[in-house]
Amino acid sequence: MAITQDLTVGNETKTVLKLTGPMIVGNLFQQLYNVADTIIVGRFIGPNALAAVGSSFSVMVLLNSIILGLCMGSSAVFSILYGGKKIDRLKNSFFVSFCLIGLLTLIINFLALFFIDDILISLNIPEELFIDTRTYLKIIFYGIIFTSGYNYFSAIMRSLGNTTTPLIFLIISALINIVLDIVFIVPLDMGVAGAAYATIIAQAVSAIGLAIYCFRNSPIIRLKRRHLKMNMDIIKMIGNNSILSSIQQSVMNLGILMIQGLVNSFGIPAMAAFAAVVKIESFAYLPEQEFGNGFSIFIAQNYGANKQDRIRNGIKSAIKIITIYGVLISILIILLAKPLVGIFIGPEEIEILRIGKEYLYIVATFYTLIGYLFMFYGLFRGMGKPGMSIILTIISLGTRVALAYKLSAIPSIGLKGIWWAIPIGWALADLLGFYKISRRKAKER
Repeated sequence: MAITQDLTVGNETKTVLKLTGPMIVGNLFQQLYNVADTIIVGRFIGPNALAAVGSSFSVMVLLNSIILGLCMGSSAVFSILYGGKKIDRLKNSFFVSFCLIGLLTLIINFLALFFIDDILISLNIPEELFIDTRTYLKIIFYGIIFTSGYNYFSAIMRSLGNTTTPLIFLIISALINIVLDIVFIVPLDMGVAGAAYATIIAQAVSAIGLAIYCFRNSPIIRLKRRHLKMNMDIIKMIGNNSILSSIQQSVMNLGILMIQGLVNSFGIPAMAAFAAVVKIESFAYLPEQEFGNGFSIFIAQNYGANKQDRIRNGIKSAIKIITIYGVLISILIILLAKPLVGIFIGPEEIEILRIGKEYLYIVATFYTLIGYLFMFYGLFRGMGKPGMSIILTIISLGTRVALAYKLSAIPSIGLKGIWWAIPIGWALADLLGFYKISRRKAKER
């Protein structure tokens, strides 16, 4: 297995697919963490527990997105320095990033535990779900450090063009998670706490295992004393990219959290249906998100090497790949909407099934649009311009949240207004993204 991969040579389409393929597969396995929780909880504990875990998912995603954004921003810097063959600065950036991400992880962990009740109140969690939701989230919060550790070492490996190693550790941990879910919930009858413990144990395995592998097999990350310093230039590079990428990720998921709170106000059937469709979407369009993350690494290495032709060709290839995938997955999800929602609930839950199908018929039609948006996020982050990603996120989510609250308040529209607000937000952000790349092409002529 190659430890590193030079992304500045070779056919652009093949290079992008080879890089992003393992990341997409890894993303799918990562979703098994929460999907396993959801299916087993829904089947063996009941709809209330399903709604509790589903509501927890939005909070988990928001907190994890902050850490993920820090790691993604750092990875872009790593890739730019690696593409430019600036190895000493690259190693110093590993140290600076580790210190920054480690400190912020501890702060996030403390704040999440301290304000857990306020978080649940802001989500409009019904009284009958409050205890289960709190129990699940509190345990999950203690595992944030493992999420941070895995994403940090994964960011290093991916920036060097190695996306296969993080995939292997994700597969192992996902399988552990599923087995522990079954053991803790079915024979041991630990309830939602069992699902949470299964998740953090699996995350610990992936984080510790990947860290050991990196130090044993990747000489480039073994630092010497001269690399262990807080270089101000590197701090600025890491800080700018990491913090802005983290803001972009957290703003994106804060909007999702606000949508979750709005959905919760429509009652437990809507909450349970939303919990189910979110898991379905984690398999449907999140591969596009991981493609965008991998595309960012491709762009960053070539940006560092000043290979503008490869960047242009890479954009064209990405658009083609996303269009084909988006159309195919939309058709598949729409055709299989009923059986997919039925995976998470019993056949007697007719109202939950109806709401879930309604959501998928509307939103799944437009999965190509979210694919383009993830591509733009990766493009601008890889070029060291994460601020543009924030603007796109604000446009997308600002529109989505505003429309969702306005339309859902109309009795004749209700939940459908929330669902329609989602693709409208994607479309507006895409228009700006395409405008920006067309301007870039015009300037290069």
